[in-house]
Amino acid sequence: MKVYGYMRVSTKEQNEDRQRIALLEMGVPEQNIYMDKQSGKDFERPQYKKLLQQLGRDTVLFVKSIDRLGRNYADLNEQWRIITKEKGADIVVIDMPILDTRREKNLLGTFIDDIVLALLSYVAENERANIRQRQAEGIAAAKAKGVKFGRPPLPIPDNFHKAHKDWRSGKISMEEAAKQCDMLPQTFYGKARKFEKAD
Repeated sequence: MKVYGYMRVSTKEQNEDRQRIALLEMGVPEQNIYMDKQSGKDFERPQYKKLLQQLGRDTVLFVKSIDRLGRNYADLNEQWRIITKEKGADIVVIDMPILDTRREKNLLGTFIDDIVLALLSYVAENERANIRQRQAEGIAAAKAKGVKFGRPPLPIPDNFHKAHKDWRSGKISMEEAAKQCDMLPQTFYGKARKFEKAD
């Protein structure tokens, strides 16, 4: 059987070494490992799509854990169906040995796989929803305490007041005033509006 591996990390900063080592230990050749560096919220991933074209009968796909394949409950179940039913390939989830479609190729084996997959993909999506909720609650609590998010505003340069006065009196254009202050025109205009409101 030809074996393939799939890896996914959510961000470019995340380290994929653990997944790669696990796949290599299962006998997946380095050149047969596909990896995407993006969220698992859907399956619009370039390397995953390339991998899908390689899968067919007499092929096995290894993934380290079910959430590396995907996190969306409905999409994950649909992709599992495409790989195992339409493509006829097998899937092995390394961290969950019960999810190994190579064993018990009978109705009971398929039934157990489907139940376990449904449960695990539900848990994966539910955890993602919980993380989003905790993030939202954390942000709301921080804002209530007066924590400011985003970059702090840059200080107004020393020559801002003169440039603003020259611009308002028509001596120079707004673009020239912004240039003198080493600002983009829209930044200069925003600062000017705030300055005028404060007066």
